[in-house]
Amino acid sequence: MTTSSAPGKVYLFGEHAVVYGEPAVPCAIERRARVTVDRRDDDLLRVHADDLSLDGFTVEYSGASEGTPDVAVSESLIDAAMGYVDAAVEQARAAVAERRDDGPDPETIGFDITIESEIPLGAGLGSSAAVTVAGIDAATRELGVELSPEEVADRAFRAEYDVQDGEASRADTFCSAMGGAVWVEGDECRTIETPDLPIVVGFDGGAGDTGALVAGVRQLREEYGFAADTVEAIGDIVREGEQALQSGDVAELGRLMNFNHGLLEALGVSSRSLDRMVWAARDAGAEGAKLTGAGGGGCVVALDETDETGTALRFTPGCEEAFRAELDRDGVRAEPATDGGQSEGDA
Repeated sequence: MTTSSAPGKVYLFGEHAVVYGEPAVPCAIERRARVTVDRRDDDLLRVHADDLSLDGFTVEYSGASEGTPDVAVSESLIDAAMGYVDAAVEQARAAVAERRDDGPDPETIGFDITIESEIPLGAGLGSSAAVTVAGIDAATRELGVELSPEEVADRAFRAEYDVQDGEASRADTFCSAMGGAVWVEGDECRTIETPDLPIVVGFDGGAGDTGALVAGVRQLREEYGFAADTVEAIGDIVREGEQALQSGDVAELGRLMNFNHGLLEALGVSSRSLDRMVWAARDAGAEGAKLTGAGGGGCVVALDETDETGTALRFTPGCEEAFRAELDRDGVRAEPATDGGQSEGDA
């Protein structure tokens, strides 16, 4: 039995634009997904999941999953979640096959997989990337192979790329694998120095449909030249933002985050609940606030050293949770194994 964990993330800048080769700067936060993998004697996959936004469920299958667990989350999110697990297992098996000439074919090896996540599903905090990164790391370790964080990041990106029909960027998975703040621009990925930031997160309890939101931006970009210019302008904000990070200018970071949110709103990926939380944070004195992730619902990120923003968010209609999110400088890592949760029934 092997357990690995990986952090979630917030975007300081650059979501959506990063899909088109513009830069982005996500930061890992101290909310993690833990994946425990136990090798089976057959080729079945048995997946049990516990997430802040899910009731526990278990699925047992061989190959593609059949049926949908009876949980209070949209079927598209559950299908996507199971797709990430499948893709992570496929990448882990491929990594092991490339390194071993003897022993059983990795394709014939099944796993019991337990996922325990502190990261709400589909909320813009990188739940899928964290599960994919931790899953690949745990599965390869369980089969006696240890990958570098960089290779875990690359294989996790390939998994997300397949699940998201080619719309994924390397940003989420590289950030989750490496920890800290990272710069991603196309295939260029690197860690960057950053001071500790006074990050506050507000969560509306919802989740956007990442695929539909990405497709909507793509349609706007193809239909209107000014929408394409908007995407490029987000890239310009990211470049300015890296300079502010290097100088530790939190006030400038906040101003740039405000610009970034306005452009994302113009691209149609914000929502009333996200906008309410953004303005609540700004009115409370935050240096800046914006949505984080695909949008359409989920989370906002703000910068405020005081408790005022957190308090204001908790009293904002539609905000279900507000919390301070410390920067997590650790990426994917091995953890002491746990027994994991048990389901009350199989789906």
